[in-house]
Amino acid sequence: MKLTGITPILNVSDVVASLAWFERLGWNRAFTWNDGGMIPKAGDRNEHGPAQFAGIGAGECEIFLCEGAQGSRGNPHPQHPRDEQTGGVWMSWWLRESKDVDAVHALAVQQGVTISWPPTDEPWGVRECGIIHPDGHTFRVSAPLSCS
Repeated sequence: MKLTGITPILNVSDVVASLAWFERLGWNRAFTWNDGGMIPKAGDRNEHGPAQFAGIGAGECEIFLCEGAQGSRGNPHPQHPRDEQTGGVWMSWWLRESKDVDAVHALAVQQGVTISWPPTDEPWGVRECGIIHPDGHTFRVSAPLSCS
């Protein structure tokens, strides 16, 4: 078997709000969909209502957003850094250089995004920080230390 890609699907409470959250962090919307089908120009809504499914991308990576289905949501308020009890999906966003982790962290702080832990040089050879989606999904923003 040879995969050509993998796209995680996040269960979100509001697709339009989730698109805006990702866009504040530099991601770009790829498409939006509702009961009427594809929404022109990846809009938030059309005559059939708001988007209920969407694709959001950064570089060559994409995440699908599904309103109220396909997985579970978590708690957007971790009790401590790397709180395993938040539920939701955990995934790593890989960047090329460790300085990019600091830039994403600074942007997240500027945009009022919940930070789980600040940029940290980890013993496993990466610099990473944690950010939390409003539906409790945890993103480890990571880059190899050797590229700094």
